[in-house]
Amino acid sequence: MLKIEELTVKVQDKVIIDNLSLEINDGEIVALMGPNGIGKSTICKVIMGDPNYQVVSGSITYNGGNLLAMDVVKRSHKGIYLVSQSPMEIEGVTNAEMLRCALECKTGTRTNFFEFNKKITTICDKLDIPKSFIHRGVNEGMSGGEKKKNELLQLYVLEPKFIILDELDSGLDVDSLKVLSLALKEYMSDDVSILIITHHISIFKYLTPNIVHIIKQGNIIKSGDFNLALDVEKKGFSAYEVGENKNHE
Repeated sequence: MLKIEELTVKVQDKVIIDNLSLEINDGEIVALMGPNGIGKSTICKVIMGDPNYQVVSGSITYNGGNLLAMDVVKRSHKGIYLVSQSPMEIEGVTNAEMLRCALECKTGTRTNFFEFNKKITTICDKLDIPKSFIHRGVNEGMSGGEKKKNELLQLYVLEPKFIILDELDSGLDVDSLKVLSLALKEYMSDDVSILIITHHISIFKYLTPNIVHIIKQGNIIKSGDFNLALDVEKKGFSAYEVGENKNHE
């Protein structure tokens, strides 16, 4: 689904990502772990098309197409969705208004009001989200946990195929993390993939990754299965050095 090859990225003339390669197949859950300030969230920004991040070299292919040649709107229409650490608030625009507009932009057709209301209400019930969220301003006045739930409501309505979770567990209590993670697990299918960006393994209890990568100094230094994440939890990131063999035994 997604293939990053030898990607180098600068922010304000500083190299943040350095010759990084990463591949995510259909139906896979891939985790990217590492300490603060080493480029994990930069990868999210580049995939989503943030203009503040300069791609110096390399390529990103999404379902066979050149992702870097697509603008932000086209990327979203292609089914890429980011659940960010701190979702922005949009004052005066309700979730219902935003989602109807987004669906119409994505499909190119007018949304049936009755069918839309039925769908969004059903999703609220499924995710244990108050129906009041439908008519609230987008993330307006919401707690960190409520914002993450709101992002999941939007995800279920828009039905993306490639989902990036940028520290989903940030600001969530144990119960909320479980509810959201299990909802994402249920959403998974053979043509849906998830990239998890995280410091900790708590989310892996519900969303077990097929592959775990450790990133340091802007590149992947070690890769393995879920056992690698367990080792990180025991030893910390300091136990892994740049230049190590990527194959985890």
